[in-house]
Parts: sequence; C-alpha cells; structure tokens
Amino acid sequence: MYAQGGYGQAPPPQQQYNAGYQQQQQQYAPQQQQQQYAQQQMTEQPQQAQQTPQQQEVVTQQAAAPTDQGKPQPIYVDTQHDDMVHDAQLDYYGTKLATSSSDRTVKIYDVSGNSYAPNATLTGHSGPIYQLSWSHPKYGTLLASASFDGSVLIHRESRQGEWILVKAFVGLHESSVNSVQFAPHEYGLMCAAGSSDGRVSVLTHGGESNGDDEWTVEYLNDTPLGVNAVSWAPYGVGKETSGEGGDEQCQPLPPRLVTGGSDNGIRMWTKNASTGIWEQSIVESGDGVQHKDWVRDVACAPSIVPGMSVIASCSEDKTVIIWKQGGDDDDEKKWTPKVLNTFEDPVWRVSWSITGNILAVSSGDASVTLWKEELDGVWSLVNQVEDAAGGAQGE
Repeated sequence: MYAQGGYGQAPPPQQQYNAGYQQQQQQYAPQQQQQQYAQQQMTEQPQQAQQTPQQQEVVTQQAAAPTDQGKPQPIYVDTQHDDMVHDAQLDYYGTKLATSSSDRTVKIYDVSGNSYAPNATLTGHSGPIYQLSWSHPKYGTLLASASFDGSVLIHRESRQGEWILVKAFVGLHESSVNSVQFAPHEYGLMCAAGSSDGRVSVLTHGGESNGDDEWTVEYLNDTPLGVNAVSWAPYGVGKETSGEGGDEQCQPLPPRLVTGGSDNGIRMWTKNASTGIWEQSIVESGDGVQHKDWVRDVACAPSIVPGMSVIASCSEDKTVIIWKQGGDDDDEKKWTPKVLNTFEDPVWRVSWSITGNILAVSSGDASVTLWKEELDGVWSLVNQVEDAAGGAQGE
C-alpha cells in the first residue's frame, strides 16, 4: 500500500520519463560515456543480475533457517518485478527485504525464518531504480531509493504494510542517481547520493536552525565523469591524545564519505568540525596500485582498530583493492593498497560483514565469493555462494 505524506513533494509524473531521458542525452556532452551506460542499463548496469537466468529472483541468506545438517539455507524470493532487479537490501534486523528494478518500483517483503511474505510495492520514480538504503531503526523504518530520473525518494512505514512518502527530492541531480546510503546514526539522520552529473548530494534532516521536518541539501563536486558509488565511513574515534591534566582522550572522528567514480578514482570527503565545510582528499598510493577502469563500488569496513580506516573498492578492470590508512603506520595520512584478487570478469559490488573481517565480492560471472584476511596479511577465499538457478539450468 502506498500513500503520499502530507509534507512530502509529489513524485514526478510517469509520462515525464521519456522526455527527461531524451533531454539528458542532449544536455551532458561531458557525460557521453556515462550516458551510454545509462542507455544500456538493461544490459550493462548490474552484470550479476544479467547473468542470472531468472532476473527477477533474489537470494537471501538467513542464519535462522537451518537445514537438516544445521547449516543456513538460502531463501529464494520471486520478486514479481517486471524488469531487471538492480538492488536488494535487508534492513537492520534482517526482517525486511527491499528490491528495486527497472520497472520503476520498489517491492518490500517481510522475512521470517525460511519464509517471506509481500509487504508493499512502492511507486513514484519515473525511471529505473538503481539502489536502496535502509536507515538505522533509531529513526524508524525509513527507505531511500535512487533512480535514473535524478531523484531520491524517502519512504517510511507508518503501520505494518502501509508506507508514506516522507520526502521526494525531485530534480536533486541533473542526471542519473546511481548510489544512495544513510550515514551512521551517530551523525544524525543524514543521507548521501552520488550521480552521473559528477556531484554528491548530502541530505540532512532536522537541526536547531531548520526544524524537525526540514531537510537541507549540500552538494560536493566530485568528478565530472560521474559518481558510481558512495559509502559512509563508520562512526569511530581517533588515536588517544593527551588532554588536560595529562589524561589520555579519544576524540570522535568527523563524518567521512568515500566515493568511487568513472574517472577510475576514489575520494574521501571529510566534514571539518570547525568550519562545517566538506574537504576532499584522494585515496591513492605512491606505488602505482590503482584501478584502471571505472570504479563500480566502494565499501568502508566497520571500525575495528581505533584510528585505522579500511576501504574496499571494485572496478571494471576486474580487480578488488583493499585500502588501509592509519593504525601502526608512521604516516597516518598515507593509504596502503593491496590487490585482493584479479577476477575473470568485471566486479560490480563489495560488502563487508558486520564484524569487518569478511568481504563479499559480486562479479560479472554471476558468482559471489567471500574473502578473509589471514594473520600474514594475505586475503584468502573462504567460501563461494552458488548460483542455484544457474546450476539447475545447467543440469
């Protein structure tokens, strides 16, 4: 069930999609490569979905659904989408699954044990929906969606199965919005979105100056070639420093945001605690280790070692690179990269486990592999998620 909130803006009319799409093709000459990517979204955007014979089927892994051998078994969700599925996200508790598609809808399911049940279908976007993000439950059941139509919509579940449109950021960007993610809850209700127009928008809710129901928008000029992915660094503290009276103190780190772009680069944006201005730094090393093609995804690892930052990035150059900064390094600002593996196909998504010690990698061969760093610093393959649909077809 879908309803519009009283203070949310109305979604753009459905019929505006085709005209807006054609207009984008004419307006953004510097974005030619990125626009070709958008034109070919049915065949290129999420290669892992393209490779799967049943494009509308989503697999989730539930620890609460043991098999006879006591091992977790996957749940196969027939999403009933009418077109390609671009993203699937479980909420904080793992009890709600949201999927997005080129059919311009978001479908939500209640997941319990080894079963699922449809919850709602959300509409409002006038283009393919590329990515979703759940907020921390501290702020309720909020879901943000990013679309090719240049908008970000935020929905909230008011009652079981009933969703309202909290805020519609229509025309937020001049081109496709490719990525969206809520910030750690310690920083407040904040969301970031990366777009093909080369900018990142930071959406902040409430505050002493603008009221509880108001949102502010800040734009960060990232790369003219387009932003493909955004990821918030976890909330954490820096190294211990001497405070007044000689006491050792740890100061909270400011909000930090990592982006991956079509210029093959990775950037970190840090909000200056004194001025409130977002400052950019390039994630790179002096030894020549870097991506040689579009960066498709970036993921900040959960904070384990105080003062250390860890980022995973993947690219169409078929590599995954682990970037580390801080820790025991003498130069706390230096990034140390390590190539996790070179795959046979482009790599589209990376995701850390909640403990930050296992990395899931999704590549263009329709496989998901799990990697873990050993004590000697070498990353090893620990498991591979089988494509049951593909296997069944092969039989």
